[in-house]
Amino acid sequence: MATRWWLLHVDLDQFVAAVELLRRPELRGRPVVVGGSGDPTRARQVVATASYEARAHGVHSGMPLRAAARRCPDAVFLPSDPPAYEAASARVMAALRGFPVRVEVFGWDEAFVGAEVEDPMALAADLQKAVFAQTGLTCAVGVGDNKSTAKIAARFGKPGGVFQLTAGNWMDVMGARPAAELWGVGPKTAKKLADLGLHTVADLAAADPEPLLARFGARMAGWLRATARGGGDTEVVTEPWVARSRSRETTYPRDLTDPEQIAGQVAVLARELGADVVGEGRRVTHVAVKVRFASFYTPTREMKLRDGPTTDLDVIERAALTVLEKFRLDRPVRLLGVRTDLELDR
Repeated sequence: MATRWWLLHVDLDQFVAAVELLRRPELRGRPVVVGGSGDPTRARQVVATASYEARAHGVHSGMPLRAAARRCPDAVFLPSDPPAYEAASARVMAALRGFPVRVEVFGWDEAFVGAEVEDPMALAADLQKAVFAQTGLTCAVGVGDNKSTAKIAARFGKPGGVFQLTAGNWMDVMGARPAAELWGVGPKTAKKLADLGLHTVADLAAADPEPLLARFGARMAGWLRATARGGGDTEVVTEPWVARSRSRETTYPRDLTDPEQIAGQVAVLARELGADVVGEGRRVTHVAVKVRFASFYTPTREMKLRDGPTTDLDVIERAALTVLEKFRLDRPVRLLGVRTDLELDR
């Protein structure tokens, strides 16, 4: 077998729950739910992650803890501990960097690995062994021609396995599957594709480009067709990840109904977030506001700062309040959030 460039996607199994189980081995085999304070009797807290045993009962990320308790009354609920997960993630990435490969961190529990090897499946197995030996955590590894095929392949490897998805088996594996299973194709895009009669990956791969151009524009249309044919990015970026945006949000114990109170809360969020960003030496280019109403309808509006990037907290606050004016605040508000987009280069 000739040496060539391969992309691997390392995806840790039930990462947050697995970190908690390492600290509490007596809970292995039991349904475990992690989120908020870990108290499902408290209002407006959500599931960060759930063990496979809890997922079997229909518990999933983003679900209110109270709902998770109803679905799985025997579950053990634990508070979220981000510093512990960050530390565990760092140990995983260090294990991967122990190999002669390129590593791109893609989150707490994911990384892309690029390598010139003859046998990528053997490398995948070696990566799994090293991660487990050094951290006690298990992972699935997807092997592919590019990031997209590798990431999708990792889904087939979960939990704890290795799966290869390349040009040779792409259409056999993915052709009949819904287009929504392509990495980067969300529900809204899938709905637009369905409106064009494109339901499966094979449909999209063979699609007439003209309707796609009309509906999505040249860049998106080209990307969709290339992805459906098994294409994707092959570059592995090893430089430290730099956030393009920062956000802060709050879910309130009781719905907010007074517009002045809502504006006051947005102002507080904007100033707190702005202080964090400025303290990191970053400048803000755009400000967005998210409002989640009691019905769970969650629109977001944003604006570009007219006078360019800034570190002025007053400007950031005023921008957030200006964006808030784009909402009709005629319904109870459950959550407010502010996001700042950041300048990357100065």
